[in-house]
Order: sequence, then C-alpha cells, then structure tokens
Amino acid sequence: MTLCALQPTQGYKAFKGPVVTVIMDGVGLGTEDERDGVFVANTPILDRFLREPLMVKLKAHGTAVGLPSEGDMGNSEVGHNALGAGRIFAQGAQLVNDALASGSVFQGAAWGELSKRGLSGHTLHFIGLLSDGNVHSNIKQLFLLLDRCAKDMLPKVRLHILLDGRDVDQKSGLQYIAALEEKLASFDSALDYRIASGGGRMITTMDRYNANWSVVERGWKAHVLGVGRQFSSAAEAVQTYYDEDAEMTDQYMESFVVVDGVGPVGTIGDGDGVVYFNFRGDRAIQISQAFEDDDFSAFDRVRRPDAFYVGIMQYDGDAMIPKQFLVQPPAIDKTLGEYLCATKVSSYAISETQKFGHVTYFWNGNKSGYIDEAYEKYEEVLSDKIAFDLKPWMKAGEITDKVIDAVGAGEYKFIRLNFPNGDMVGHTGDVAAIRVAVETVDICLKRIERAVKKAGGVLVVTADHGNADCMWSMKNDKRNPMVAHTLNPVPFVVKDYSNANDFELNVIERPGLANVAATLCCLLGLEPPADYEPSLVKLRK
Repeated sequence: MTLCALQPTQGYKAFKGPVVTVIMDGVGLGTEDERDGVFVANTPILDRFLREPLMVKLKAHGTAVGLPSEGDMGNSEVGHNALGAGRIFAQGAQLVNDALASGSVFQGAAWGELSKRGLSGHTLHFIGLLSDGNVHSNIKQLFLLLDRCAKDMLPKVRLHILLDGRDVDQKSGLQYIAALEEKLASFDSALDYRIASGGGRMITTMDRYNANWSVVERGWKAHVLGVGRQFSSAAEAVQTYYDEDAEMTDQYMESFVVVDGVGPVGTIGDGDGVVYFNFRGDRAIQISQAFEDDDFSAFDRVRRPDAFYVGIMQYDGDAMIPKQFLVQPPAIDKTLGEYLCATKVSSYAISETQKFGHVTYFWNGNKSGYIDEAYEKYEEVLSDKIAFDLKPWMKAGEITDKVIDAVGAGEYKFIRLNFPNGDMVGHTGDVAAIRVAVETVDICLKRIERAVKKAGGVLVVTADHGNADCMWSMKNDKRNPMVAHTLNPVPFVVKDYSNANDFELNVIERPGLANVAATLCCLLGLEPPADYEPSLVKLRK
C-alpha cells in the first residue's frame, strides 16, 4: 500500500537543522541507589537532560509494547517496533500464546507435515532457548508443543537446548533442565523423548546480524552432527562446566552433546522434522539459513540433512526466513519510516552491528532493506568480536563521529541512532563495566548535543527498555548479578535548539514508546497519522 504524504502542521516554523533521535539502548530509570548503574555512573549530560521541562518517563514493557502481561520485560525488538510504528502490536510471545491456546498452531500444513514425519518413524527435533525469560522463548510454550507430540503419539523427539543466563538468573540452567526432564518423564514410557545437545546462547547457535558465524557453526555441529564435548546428560554437562570454572555462567557455556553407549542420542538426519521454537527473530535467522539455504558459504556444514525445518514464527517476512512456520508474525504497517519517505523527508539511521537491525529492520516494522533509498541512508559500524565487559565503550565513539558528520553535512532532516552499550554491557552483570558503558554514552551525548546546537536542530534522547539501571539483586544476603532487562520506565527528552517553535508537553495518562513516532512527526512539522498514539509534545498556543 502506498501511503499519502503527511500534511504540514499549521503554525509550525521550519528550521534548517535536523531532528536527531538518540536511543540509549538498555538505559532505564531505576531505583537511584547503589544497584542502579545509570544513577551511580557519572552522567552530567543525562542528569541535566532529566531536569529539562520537555522530559517524561515512558513505559517500555508489558502491554505498552505488545507483550502479554505487565510482568513481561521489554526488549530491543518490541521496543523499536513500537518506536517506529507509533502503535502497539501484539508481539511474538502473545501471538504464540494465543495460537497455542486456540490450537491453531497445530492446524496448519507445517505442523501436519511435522506430525506425518514423526509418525512415519523419523525424529522430531526442537531447538531453542530453555528459559521463561519470555524475551526469545518461553519454556511453557515448549511444554505445550511437547504435550501435543505426546498426544499424537509421535514416537521420537529430541531437544537441543540453549541455556539462557541473560534474561534470567546467570546460573539457572539446571533448574530449567530439571523441569524439562520432569516433563519428559511424565509422558508414556513408549515415547522416546530426550535432550540431545545444548550450549550457552552467546556462543552456541544464537548469533545475530552475521556478527560471528562460528557461534552458529558450533550449534550446527552439536545439534546436527553430534560433534562436541560428550556427556551422559544435559545436567551432567552443566554441572561439570560449573565445577571446572567457578565463574562460568549459562550464556557463555560451551556446547555439549548427550551420548549413550552407541554414540550421540540425537543427530538430525534425512527425513526428520526440526522446529526452532524461539519466537524472537534476530537470533533465529542465521540458524534458519544454515538449514534452508542451498547457496551457503558461512561455514562448512559437512552434511546438510534433508529435514523439514520450521520456525515457530517467520523471522524475516521479506526474505521469507524460514519458508515454513507455525504462527503468523505481527503485521506491522504504516511505519514512521514509510510516512517520511512518502513525505520526501530525508533520513539517516546508524548503529553498530549489535543494534543496526534495530534502527532499520525492527524500526521499519520487521522489514528488510530500504523503504525508499532515494530518501534514506543506513550505515552499520562493525562491532568488535570481544566480550562486552572487556570493551564497554564498544563502537560508541565511531557512531558519534559519523552522526556529527551527518548533522554537519545538512543532508538529512531526521537522524536516528542506537548506542547498544547500556544493554549489551548490562547483560554481563559487570558493575565496573556497566558504569563505563553508561558514562561512554553520556560523553557521546555531549558531543552530539554540541553538533545539534551548532546546526540549529532538535535533539531527542530516549531508550527502548531498561537494563543497566539494575546491576544486581540481593538473595540470601548475597549480591547476585542482574543481567536481564528491567521493568523500569525509560526517559524521553526533547532539547530544542532551533529557536523556531515553542513546544510543551502533552498530557497523556500512560505514555509509552508507541507515543514517540507521533512526537517525531510533530517535531518535524508534520501532522501525525490519525491512528498513531498521541504525541508527547505539542505547539504552545
């Protein structure tokens, strides 16, 4: 559908400079005590911004971003969907929950083919993140899928589990494995259901944005080929890794393969069915390509089984990855990017590899590539392949350099960027590194603010969800690193250096990330689409 151009706002005075939106990934507004990495960091620029008259706290979790409940943490994907779409769409977790509750997930051709293969003697494999973090997956959804396998008496199922330790406690893998083993033991003894392989999510299978294909290769070897360190059970593997390295956490655990007296218990072969049960797309695409692509050169697959591969959702609708899926993804249309292109507003989007897809693909409603290259430029700064706590400044300096150049060039009216530091380093739980990460972003804010002020533009500063704002929690009188996202609100600040218009806050009862798109329209002098959530600011009368 071709969108109509947005209409100009009456009484708005145009100005030369750009509207620059900075997304401080993972920087929420927390408890303002020693646990709060944003509060304890030295951030004079952010501190000043939080006292600005055009500052409001935004809800960035739960139903405000399309998740099932108020207890669900926001994440970068749903956050950027809301920021770019201006409306709230039911997201992966809720869509899968609904499909499982209604049974529609089992009524399509994809599940029919999986069931057919299982009943004909082939193995049905499930690959995915074993946790209840509800960011990439949910163990309850996996259990419902297994229940259906057992109900249909599919004789042989194998589980290839990825340990979390990122959206849940750092060392919680054993409790999820115990729950899964208990579930498997509850089925008819005639059914052969077992865990076959696994590994930590950050080094096994779940790479994203082509950052490090060796992660996917490691998973391929364990899940498909049965190549990896061997153990008699998943629990033995995890406990052994813990015992060998007291600092080992689940997300960085080496891959493992479960074996019996014959060998690996669950390699993937010709005729088998494979379900990737993560609902979030970014860390599902590359493993899907490894199974599906005929022309594949990222690593030597050794052998590619003639298996029927299915995602619980389609992770990239434009590229059709994967080709077969169980649940329809959210249909996000009429994004801010589409409207700006229709209105011939030039824009520039940039981040480093870790979040580049967020200011492009997710911002644009889960759509790959340019909307209209005549009015857009996307730029990716390649991320380093190093643990984030060892280089917490990441590529923030390089991103800032390019943004300042873009502001100075005067070619773009709308600029958006993402600093991944607060989120990626926040996930490590390293207190010193988190402080450095947040302070790095603050230094970069100072530089960008100067450039916007010089150009006579408008600076917008916000975030997509919390993370760095809670570094640890207390349990049994002991500090435990908090590596998951938070339920805290995020800041939204407008700093107007154009001296052209007089904006004031709009009174909104429960402002959230979905209100940002209309706000950006107003700052650009455009009437927001009628179905967008209302703007956070308005022209003073």
